[in-house]
Amino acid sequence: METRHIMPRSWRLGCVCLWLACGWLAVAEDNADVKDYQVKAIYLYNFTEFTVWPASAFASSNAPIVIGIVGEDPFGKTLDVVINGETAHGHPLVVKRLRADEDLRSCQVLFIASSEKKRISGLLQKLKGSPVLTVSDTTDFAKQGGMVTFLLIQKTVKFEINQAAAEAAGLQISAKLLKLAYTAKSN
Repeated sequence: METRHIMPRSWRLGCVCLWLACGWLAVAEDNADVKDYQVKAIYLYNFTEFTVWPASAFASSNAPIVIGIVGEDPFGKTLDVVINGETAHGHPLVVKRLRADEDLRSCQVLFIASSEKKRISGLLQKLKGSPVLTVSDTTDFAKQGGMVTFLLIQKTVKFEINQAAAEAAGLQISAKLLKLAYTAKSN
């Protein structure tokens, strides 16, 4: 009798990371942005694992965690590949591409692309008090009241977290994630 082994999710994610890493070796230096956004996509997935939302953030107990992207999508298909078939806290993960004039509160995680740099203040104001983890890679995002800012330090993607902004929105960020982050404060 033949036994069948099912790949655990963490192993599948490891395979995806390995696949992405192998792809990075083939990427030329002038395509560093592609590599950076592959890393950022993996971070976005991990943020869903290490953030707890209030029950009110979901329409139902099995509603998906929506990772929204507003503005010009820098991820391409990478983010879709990373979260395909994944869950966090019992919720399936989905990606939704949005316009700035749509209801951004329909997301649990919202990546605000650099194309929206001039609108960030207004977007954050619309989201104030909503349980949406806001993420961007624009300069001083966390200082403007955003929750997570991607940083590029010595050619490595890092991030800073504005814990006060996250707590004000009713989000709990794991201490494990906070240990890896730089700390930012709102103005």
